[in-house]
Amino acid sequence: MQMRLTAALARQLAADSVLSYQDYLVLVALTDRADARMRLFELGLQLGWEQSRLSHQVARMSDRGLVAKEPCASDRRGTFVVLTEDGRAAIEHAAPGHADTVRRLFVDLLTPEQLAAVGAAAETVLAALGRSDDRPARRCRS
Repeated sequence: MQMRLTAALARQLAADSVLSYQDYLVLVALTDRADARMRLFELGLQLGWEQSRLSHQVARMSDRGLVAKEPCASDRRGTFVVLTEDGRAAIEHAAPGHADTVRRLFVDLLTPEQLAAVGAAAETVLAALGRSDDRPARRCRS
């Protein structure tokens, strides 16, 4: 179910916006931050992606102007991924259609009881996996 739903969501994003599903995931993570920026390693932890995959994705997005990479002043090895105005515009354009598709293909198909059961199951699994935002993160002061 998860793979088929993800594929359907990816098709909708590709048809209705300039974003891939992976682009969308990165932009959502950045827009969840008040300053729209995140250390590269933190983004990788949040998305559950390997460093190589994340580096290639961020490079492609940077080339397209969706994000920018900025050095970390206090950790010369560190890099911030920062949402650009083009990236913000792209996700603002894509989000309503994406949300409608999630609702149509998932939320609206389930009863309130089924949604509650899915939520409870997700909480149990996430607790067992350990949430990435519970891990101590190295912070860069800029």
